[in-house]
Amino acid sequence: MENGFSLIELFKLGGPFMWVLLAYSVATIAIIIERCIYLAWHDCKVAPISNKVKAFLHENKKYEAEKYLSSYTHKQTVATVLLALVQNARFGENRMERAAEAEAQERLRRMENGFNYLTALSSLAPLTGFLGTVSGMIGAFQSIATATDVNAQLVAGGIYEALITTVFGLIIAIIALVAYNLLIQKVDTFAAETSKAINDLVPELMGA
Repeated sequence: MENGFSLIELFKLGGPFMWVLLAYSVATIAIIIERCIYLAWHDCKVAPISNKVKAFLHENKKYEAEKYLSSYTHKQTVATVLLALVQNARFGENRMERAAEAEAQERLRRMENGFNYLTALSSLAPLTGFLGTVSGMIGAFQSIATATDVNAQLVAGGIYEALITTVFGLIIAIIALVAYNLLIQKVDTFAAETSKAINDLVPELMGA
């Protein structure tokens, strides 16, 4: 038996559960790439836009601030939140805060779309891998039970082949968890900065 195996050989040794893990890996990578593209396209920087709006309000240029925010709504995620704040300022503090918070929640929901799948895959992948290992171990011990000449090589070979699915399942889970934590950190940072921007602009709008 050769000491090394190619990925294709390892895939074949892992048995039928490797197909399930392959589907999990494809789904994981697809979600990560899609979310990275989404977050990159919808610029999550808050301070530059917030500071610009604050400068307009300092000069009592509310209309200019609203027009400025409207020009960024297709790409700048925070712009839609601050636009809701500015547009509802005439209805009072409570109304404009609720409008901005509602828009912020919707934006956060869109940013977090797919995150629940990443957490699900990070749990399902190792469990599926372990299930494949148990299935492989059953087959290995069945071979041992029916064999007339049992040796250490026969036992070890069946066990390490059965453990392949666990390894692949853990790799998928690690990738999914790392990606989830990096992405959710970016979303949490955006949420905190947006909340601060709303709190900073409310007094400016009330005095405008």
